[in-house]
Amino acid sequence: MKAARLHTFGDGFILEEVSTPTPGPGQVLIRIAGAGACHSDLHIASGETPGIVLPHTLGHENAGWVESFGDGAEGHGLKVGDAVVVFGGWGCGNCSFCLGGNEQMCDTFRWGGMGPEGGYAEYLLVPSIRHLLPADGLDPVLAAPLTDAALTPYSAVKKTLPHLAAGASAVLIGAGGLGQYGVQFLKLLSPAKVVVVEPDPDKRALAQTLGADVVIDPQDANALAAIEDAVGANGAAAVLDFVGVDSSMALGAAVLSRGGLFVLVGLAGGSVPFSFLGLAPEAMLMSSNWGSRNELAEVLAIARTGKLVSTIERFPLSDINEVFDRLGRGRITGRAVLVP
Repeated sequence: MKAARLHTFGDGFILEEVSTPTPGPGQVLIRIAGAGACHSDLHIASGETPGIVLPHTLGHENAGWVESFGDGAEGHGLKVGDAVVVFGGWGCGNCSFCLGGNEQMCDTFRWGGMGPEGGYAEYLLVPSIRHLLPADGLDPVLAAPLTDAALTPYSAVKKTLPHLAAGASAVLIGAGGLGQYGVQFLKLLSPAKVVVVEPDPDKRALAQTLGADVVIDPQDANALAAIEDAVGANGAAAVLDFVGVDSSMALGAAVLSRGGLFVLVGLAGGSVPFSFLGLAPEAMLMSSNWGSRNELAEVLAIARTGKLVSTIERFPLSDINEVFDRLGRGRITGRAVLVP
């Protein structure tokens, strides 16, 4: 099969022929329809993420069709040819996190595209049928990014909902591939006023069409004052930072209300001082790590209602290096999906 593999950090992907996997006991082979190009894979490809063994096939946002079953994997409601969406947060299945329904909190290097080979290829070997959800009418190419680009902000937004009563404001920093879904989930699931902070004018415009009440360019000299004016005297009841650099975190912390919740999603490695006087009284700061399989089922259910807009650009797998170049320069407005 064709696979786009990373052989050397920083040198791009090499499209090559590798052996098509054969599913063993309990495993399922998926023919890939589409694999989302995620910004976290940009960090991996550049060598910023430790622990990746090369050569390796990345790609953790995957959907496609069941190609074949290993022994014991049949008879669970799926058959060969069925369109499926792949939950990528594979865990051991036995620890307290996995048994509690949060496999994505298990060992990161069990995730597809991290330790096991991922979906930037024609086929993907999935270790258990429990990681597959029926597409059930969704186009698997369009559904692939739902497994992370939509699931991650959905899980983050759910954490903020107890804070977002009527009249409250939420500030969302970064309206890229994930942030665009975050805007939609805030509008679908809460009555909050949504204030989006994004430097790219095209992404600001898209955020407005997706429901943002106010959009602000953080590069403007009066950006902080504009955010403070938008959220009102009490500040933002919730801040979701999809960037995660020092400046974005400082901005979010500055507008957070008393008792408010700051949810860090961005992987850029920034930090903000956490002290008794450094944040508003009883404000909380937490990270949000992907989402659970059950939350992915909820995302797919919302998608089937037609209320979730996915801004997708399709590219052949052979264009993967061009896609990652554009991703690194911030020139992908929504989500790029690689199609074998």
